[in-house]
Amino acid sequence: MPSESNNLFLRSLSPAARDLLVSSCTPVDLPLRADLYEAERVPAYAYFMTSGIASVVTAMPDGATAEVGLIGHEGLTGSLHLLGPAPVSTSCFVQLEAKAQRIPFAKLQRAYQSSEEIRDRILEFVQTQALSLGQLAGCHRLHEAEERLARWLLMAQDRVQSDDLYFTQEFLAMMLGARRTTVTMVAGSLQRSGLIEYKRGRVKILDRESLEGAACDCYKVMKQLFVNLYKQPVGELQQL
Repeated sequence: MPSESNNLFLRSLSPAARDLLVSSCTPVDLPLRADLYEAERVPAYAYFMTSGIASVVTAMPDGATAEVGLIGHEGLTGSLHLLGPAPVSTSCFVQLEAKAQRIPFAKLQRAYQSSEEIRDRILEFVQTQALSLGQLAGCHRLHEAEERLARWLLMAQDRVQSDDLYFTQEFLAMMLGARRTTVTMVAGSLQRSGLIEYKRGRVKILDRESLEGAACDCYKVMKQLFVNLYKQPVGELQQL
């Protein structure tokens, strides 16, 4: 099966629209920490993710960072840059080793402008990302770190379809917007409850059903956004 079929965005397109994009794509392996775009710069390439996870991150003047978005094989990087001339303040990099279809950004931009179908699908993806960001903002403000960690681990597992997740403590702290000591504390609590096994750099999900019970309601909301993305039947999104 061609690797582009693993990307739900590309799969949602008609054959003609998909070929318009894929004909300009190159399959690439993306190692951990690979930069996909930098803040306030138009990217040279966009990436249709086919495996792994990319994190969208915002940085403060003091150097502190926080994750504000998560992209897996449901979408593409660089979509915000298509919408207008405003500088995009976030950056994006690979947080879990990935594969993708890489397309020159200029060619994606031309396809976005010339194809109503491609434009509609990109706008649908951007809308879902924006709704997710709004939910994340409320989640970070209102929910405890343990609930948020459970929610994020479930979102990550949905995308990689593996019980084993390899994330550094530094990244988990960035994702939670918390100190590393907080990560150690909340991950230890989930481990003592038998929901996960946590070692430095590795999380193994042991009891997904109970982990869903430990997560805040934001997980259900954000899961439903992806179920509805591209108007796919629910069965198609079970692979998420």
